[in-house]
Amino acid sequence: MSWLVVKYLITAAIVVVASEAAKRSDAVGALVVALPMVSVLTLIWLAIEGQPEQRLADHAWLTFWFVLPTLPMFLVFPWLLPQIGFMGALSVSVVGTVGLFWLYVWTLKLIGLDLFP
Repeated sequence: MSWLVVKYLITAAIVVVASEAAKRSDAVGALVVALPMVSVLTLIWLAIEGQPEQRLADHAWLTFWFVLPTLPMFLVFPWLLPQIGFMGALSVSVVGTVGLFWLYVWTLKLIGLDLFP
């Protein structure tokens, strides 16, 4: 149980650092969150917990493919923000990302790359 608490505290601290950095500098805040910290932490936790190397490799491979359809959100959100406000821009961005994600996964499956075997 204490290991789980340590994982939560370290992971939460990184999110707090990212949000505090963003308050002081847009560029530094964006850089901090653009780093694949969640993926790196996940790989670290999996390795510490003794997961097989293949699981770590699969996680990294799938993360690459899953990141790609999320990238347009970061272009759409700032464009929509002044037009429809925060909640509208966030909602459209999230719904659009989910739709694009499933279209992307379906398309990859058609060409032989099944991300959800």
